Amino acid sequence: MQSPPQTAPEQPTRRAEDTFRRSAQWTALDQRAVDVARALAMDAVQHAGHGHPGTAMSLAPVAHVLFQKVMRHDPADPGWAGRDRFVLSAGHASALLYVQLMLAGYPLSLDDLKEFRRRGSRTPGHPEHGHTPGVETTTGPLGQGVANAVGMAMAARYERGLFDPGAPDGASVFDHTVWVVAGDGDLQEGVCAEASSLAGHQKLGNLVVLWDDNHISIEGDTATAISEDVEQRYASYGWHVQRVEPGPDGDLDPVALHDAFLAAQRERGRPSLIAARSVIAWPAPRARGTAAAHGAPLGDGEVAATKTLLGLDAGLTFHVPDEVLAHTRTALDRGRAERTAWNARFAHWQHSHPARAAEYERITRAQLPAGWENKLPSFEAGTTVATRAASGAVLAALGPLLPELWGGSADLAGSNNTTIDPASSFLPAGNPLPQADPYGRTVHFGIREHAMASVMNGVVLHGSTHVYGGTFLVFSDYMRPAVRLAALMRLPVTYVWTHDSIGLGEDGPTHQPVEHLASLRAIPGLNVVRPADANETATAWAEILRRRRTDPAPHGLVLSRQGLPVLAPDARAARGGYVLREAEGGAPRALLVATGSEVALAIAARELLQERGIPTRVVSLPCLEWFMEQDRAYRDEVLPPGVRARVTVEAGIGLGWERIAGEAGGVISLERFGASADGALLFREFGFTPEAIAAEAENAVARAARR
Repeated sequence: MQSPPQTAPEQPTRRAEDTFRRSAQWTALDQRAVDVARALAMDAVQHAGHGHPGTAMSLAPVAHVLFQKVMRHDPADPGWAGRDRFVLSAGHASALLYVQLMLAGYPLSLDDLKEFRRRGSRTPGHPEHGHTPGVETTTGPLGQGVANAVGMAMAARYERGLFDPGAPDGASVFDHTVWVVAGDGDLQEGVCAEASSLAGHQKLGNLVVLWDDNHISIEGDTATAISEDVEQRYASYGWHVQRVEPGPDGDLDPVALHDAFLAAQRERGRPSLIAARSVIAWPAPRARGTAAAHGAPLGDGEVAATKTLLGLDAGLTFHVPDEVLAHTRTALDRGRAERTAWNARFAHWQHSHPARAAEYERITRAQLPAGWENKLPSFEAGTTVATRAASGAVLAALGPLLPELWGGSADLAGSNNTTIDPASSFLPAGNPLPQADPYGRTVHFGIREHAMASVMNGVVLHGSTHVYGGTFLVFSDYMRPAVRLAALMRLPVTYVWTHDSIGLGEDGPTHQPVEHLASLRAIPGLNVVRPADANETATAWAEILRRRRTDPAPHGLVLSRQGLPVLAPDARAARGGYVLREAEGGAPRALLVATGSEVALAIAARELLQERGIPTRVVSLPCLEWFMEQDRAYRDEVLPPGVRARVTVEAGIGLGWERIAGEAGGVISLERFGASADGALLFREFGFTPEAIAAEAENAVARAARR
């Protein structure tokens, strides 16, 4: 599989032949700590009865060098703003990370390791952000961690531009490194390729990925699935590439690793890949180098044999000698010293740049500036505006006031209306485009929807800026794994999904979303917002911005290509649902509940029903999730339980709407793929007309009367 390339990488293979250098950089206690880390990983998996011991064992030298020799971090303050970031993209090897966190002095104990993979423990099967101190992102789905790290590196550059743009390269208080440990599986995933290509294009010199080149996956030798030259692939992306071979004993050479990490850190103009040839489950006598060691306990006999080989007491489990713990806990002293020095530099920066310091304080607290709501555009009722255009107007209006708001599109900016500043593109120094700016506002993600969503997660995980990314709603399918992880982590990212229905017209069924709204609403924690008009769009954006501080969660803004009638502004749209048109001539006998472009159709259908003597209420429901958060009294006020004749209207599959419609109600939906034709024609052909809605409401009234 990944044999060394024909053309040698720019940095030669590094081995520690100098015994003086070895003794200076790598002591007997360091080696002992690595051996103990391997034993703890074996014990944790063995005690749990399941897990992934192999990589946690073979990469113990990598993790020790990073946490004890290279990374800037303070175990006593895992959220310290000046820290380096560490991402374990190979999240199945979670024991590797947990062991290092415990040894270094993070708020994690031996008892936590004993609870590995058990319900309620702080050491779950895969690392979970917000659950375990020191875990920067939730990983496990392969490739996502690498892409998150690309987002972190981009965010670090953008935040530097906000707060300290004039500092020399590497000298800013905001400069740091994003470290990643990735496996063969990560680098095979498409999202990793997309993100790595983007990282090379952006020249992210603050990003270092160590690739665990162990030639093993679940199905055996990776030669079963891949034969490309990974190092040359990354070189072609524009990455700085090094290779670290095993030492004379077959184990990874810690001094070579240390040298490679420092060389990568010195490379400021490109992201770095370190290809580390390891032997999975090293040094287990029978399990090393086998696929079985990837995802199953080694067995009591093999664990004992490995401990004996390491010179450890085979009869002890979860044992950390006092001298080893004292040695690894010196990370606390180093961290405290580094944080103290950083705090002094930070205080000097605050004193030198009071206005930027005040902005930093506001942004890191997720506060919005005074008067920001007054900048929101208002649209004249009776005009016609596409909601995608309204969203673009909101970004243009708020951009100058909210420098923390930035983003772009997967090569659809002109269609998504996501260009917040046409004169400022987030592009590295040396890019030939006239609008290129390393600290630019508008991000060109390229045709990389999956990486865009994963990168957005990394941006939010890194700091306090608010990132958005746009594409057509139908292509949210390409983003879904990262959207799910954003919901799992409750990350306040914003997706701008336009061309939301058959209304986009002639592009045809390949581009017309049908099942997407229901599919996205099925993701717990994702708020799907489909505004009815331009003013609801502005209200939705305002509510999304407010919620970043009060109730962080991902939001999907679902917007129309076609123009929609503008309604009078109504702040109640921020509650997710409200009475848009009240029944006349008595209490409502029918309820019409609609979202997006279908709200205007419901309003027209109401007029028909009123003429027929059926008092009808129209409810706009732009965000079902927001609406369900409201108290029962408000929900019953909007949707009175006694009114059973309800018709829901949405140009997508009807799955889920039966909860609103009830037994007597009706669901007007689209249960087939679209067609290539004018959008207005398709709405008529597929039954999205005022007449069809009114007819279904009359049927619902009749059904309700019979039951």
